[in-house]
Amino acid sequence: MSIRRTFIVVDDHPLYRQGVTTLISEELHLECVGEAGSVPEAVELLASTRPRLAIVDISLQGQSGLELMHFIRNEYPETLILVVSMHEENLYGERALKAGARGFVMKHQNPGILLKAVEDVLAGRIAVSEELRERLLADFVGGKNDPDPVSRLSDRELEVFTLIGKGYGATEIAEKLGISVKTVNAYREHIKDKLYLPSAADLRKFAVEWVSRAPDFGA
Repeated sequence: MSIRRTFIVVDDHPLYRQGVTTLISEELHLECVGEAGSVPEAVELLASTRPRLAIVDISLQGQSGLELMHFIRNEYPETLILVVSMHEENLYGERALKAGARGFVMKHQNPGILLKAVEDVLAGRIAVSEELRERLLADFVGGKNDPDPVSRLSDRELEVFTLIGKGYGATEIAEKLGISVKTVNAYREHIKDKLYLPSAADLRKFAVEWVSRAPDFGA
């Protein structure tokens, strides 16, 4: 018995979800069994549909798509994950793969690249750019050497760092991420240590400059 070729789309932009659903349904004849705009919605949808493929964005209404990927990998290992995001593959591609994704496509790329990635993932292949593939291979063979110090941060630390760069204070970050202010401050200290920054002011300045160079980080 063949596996049903079903998929869901998890993205907090309804028009984009609809566009992806239409493209994949019409071009690849897969069956869309639902859409979700947040992590809680996605968790409910996964439980009721058990799709073969989940197409997931990185940012989901203030929550992390990476956390959702960890959840899918642990609770629904039969569901394959493909990331489609505005976030740069250079920064998030490896993180997504570690979280359980089988591919990474950026939203501005040609629709044909998305369709090819869907086919590759369903066929059991990894769907990433040649640049990322070569970097992962180089890391495996020769040891990791990241030019961007931000790559040292954990997924949660990167979330906190990005919000600092957008101008949010500790209380606002705590509310957005559903954690305590004390925990936010602990993350800030860890980030300072990893980036070798001497003060909170230096951290804020560096974060603002870093976010300004990464226009894919929306508010």
